[in-house]
Amino acid sequence: MKYWLMKSDVDDYKISDLKRDKKVDWVGVRNYQARNFMRDQMSKGDLAFFYHSGGEPSGIAGVMKISSESKPDLTQFEKKSIYFDPKATKENPRWFLREVEFVEEWPEIFSLSEIHEIPECKKMKVLERGLRLSITPVTEAEWKAIQRKTA
Repeated sequence: MKYWLMKSDVDDYKISDLKRDKKVDWVGVRNYQARNFMRDQMSKGDLAFFYHSGGEPSGIAGVMKISSESKPDLTQFEKKSIYFDPKATKENPRWFLREVEFVEEWPEIFSLSEIHEIPECKKMKVLERGLRLSITPVTEAEWKAIQRKTA
């Protein structure tokens, strides 16, 4: 099993929305490295931290599970979608997604500053200056350290 951190702007989609919806397609990833993580490295059954970005504070709001294999993100073909990509074709899709399902919502956001304080998380990708990827891998040690702090 692998672990991930997946960001969503709180104005777009929150963990409470996922709790309500139970399962959703994680659409709109338009960065090649993040796309490659989803398409090539994620597996059905992996776990991910749901990270609220753009909030006060920004941080981890809960946990979700990857519940599908990689599949084309259909929004790339929808001309009216903000995620439309005119270079994508159904024969050669450029963008992929995974379905995710709700696992748990935490009572409080575990903030970026709290992550900074955990020694095992010093090299965590979300803490790297200038790194703005919406999906990043999380090591098992990082995952367990954050879970201990939030238990």
